[in-house]
Amino acid sequence: MEAVNMTTSSRRTFLAGLATVAATPMLTRLTHADMAGRALPVPPVMETHGAPITLDAIAGSSTFLPGLSTPTLGFSQPYLGPTLRFRRGALARVNVRNRLNTPITSHWHGLHVPAILDGGPQLQIPPERQWSVEMPIDQPAATLWYHSHVHGRTAEQVYQGLAGMIIVDDPSAPDSGLPANYGVDDLPLIIQDRAFRENGAFHYANRGPARMIGFRGDSILVNGAIRPVAAPPMGLVRLRLLNGSNARTYLLRFSDKRAFHQVASEAGLLPKPVPRTSIQLAPAERAEILVDFSDGKRVTLLSGPDHNNPMGRNMPAMMRQMLGDDPVQFPRGKPGEFEILSFEPHGKPRAAGKIPDSFPGAPRPQFGEPVRTRDLVLNMHADGRGPGMQRGGQPSAGPAGSMGINGRAFSMDRIDIAMNRGETELWTIRAAEMRHPFHVHGTSFQVLHNGGQDVAFDSTGLKDVVLVEGEARILVRCDHTSTPETPYMFHCHILEHEDAGMMGQFTVG
Repeated sequence: MEAVNMTTSSRRTFLAGLATVAATPMLTRLTHADMAGRALPVPPVMETHGAPITLDAIAGSSTFLPGLSTPTLGFSQPYLGPTLRFRRGALARVNVRNRLNTPITSHWHGLHVPAILDGGPQLQIPPERQWSVEMPIDQPAATLWYHSHVHGRTAEQVYQGLAGMIIVDDPSAPDSGLPANYGVDDLPLIIQDRAFRENGAFHYANRGPARMIGFRGDSILVNGAIRPVAAPPMGLVRLRLLNGSNARTYLLRFSDKRAFHQVASEAGLLPKPVPRTSIQLAPAERAEILVDFSDGKRVTLLSGPDHNNPMGRNMPAMMRQMLGDDPVQFPRGKPGEFEILSFEPHGKPRAAGKIPDSFPGAPRPQFGEPVRTRDLVLNMHADGRGPGMQRGGQPSAGPAGSMGINGRAFSMDRIDIAMNRGETELWTIRAAEMRHPFHVHGTSFQVLHNGGQDVAFDSTGLKDVVLVEGEARILVRCDHTSTPETPYMFHCHILEHEDAGMMGQFTVG
């Protein structure tokens, strides 16, 4: 997507970041030989089975580059966290202990629980303290995730590693017929982009252009390994894709142009498999795809470049490399394409299993007619210097340089929306200058319209993130409560935008 012209305040923000670049330590730009080819790590599983599980937020070090140690954060391991497995109809008991010297949270992204259990910014866990929750699990089977959500620190803490995957199982649903052997033919893939300094440390910036477009690194990690190699069996394999990056949107396809089927999105199974040759994933979006590896051939998963940039192609080459460059070009790909990971199928050849015609257990929309409508404008500048102006030309209340929604930067002390439990609302979300992945806590919604086109439910299913292409309309209903003391959030999931104030709070009574 080509960007519109920069506003005056955008140019000022851009220029303000030049000093940051001049003072930035030298970075390492990885080639295809740097640590690529490592076997795909598979996160261990933590399952409650009725007994409490404990996540420890810890500082550690990880080896991403040859001979270099990278300081990282993680949940119960040096980088990222285990896959949490919850079961519908059961009570998930989780203790989150903060072993760091700074506050954290653990937000259960996509989980339908009361806001007091949601892990948003109002529920900080101080250093050396523990947060214990008992969460009733009552939603369809789905791929979710968890991450820290401290306002002003979310982007940095997730970038350092405070995130992990969640799988919800539904034993009462009809058998989907999909591969379900975790780590074998059911693979979790957490895709992230990172940048490295010459000493092996992560490079991260959250000011100037890096704040405006969201920080993007030039090295791709999958489950914490640089461009690894997976060894799936020769047959149908289920890939659970999670875009865990701060800001980068991926357009994924296979290097041999092989087709695959999308079988699920954020809130669970689609009504029926959707054949595709590529799939787009914005930050925080998830998708489950079914791929046939029965031919035994090595194949690489690629991504196209991310042009979601309000500065367009006017960004200087040095700035692109330091704060927003794409990874090294895949030598046999289309212009700008780069490698995510490779697959080398193994074992005895076997006939591909039958792809189900439909999924009777897939969630269906049950919203009814909306009782009210709301308009939300995502502002790149919520200080009265451009797109952040309120209607009527009144400046917003945010600090200089902040972002916001409806002309107001996020405030922990302000409730922006009051909803009634069980009532359906129609939200229209508008975004200028660039596309924004819009997320609503505590529920799933139906996308009706996006980018000037109606959206067919069967192609997307229920979601909790929508990449707003100019304007999107969604149906929203919440069935759990939230109070002014512990509200739910709605926000852009470009984490630098969220931290800069493009977030709001809502109650459900």
